[in-house]
Amino acid sequence: MARRKKGEKIHGWLILDKPIDYGSTEAVSKIKWLFKAQKAGHAGTLDPLASGMLPIALGDATKT
Repeated sequence: MARRKKGEKIHGWLILDKPIDYGSTEAVSKIKWLFKAQKAGHAGTLDPLASGMLPIALGDATKT
């Protein structure tokens, strides 16, 4: 019997204007928690001391 994944099946891209003092991984974790998504990832990285646009993939979008 397969394990059931926690969270909702949400698919698509989200563009986040990442503030200073947030790492890329920390930002993805917060978005995943907010949307209760099963799977999330980011395209590119930003330093915690940098601000800017961070593309975040949810669900099947993480495969692109």
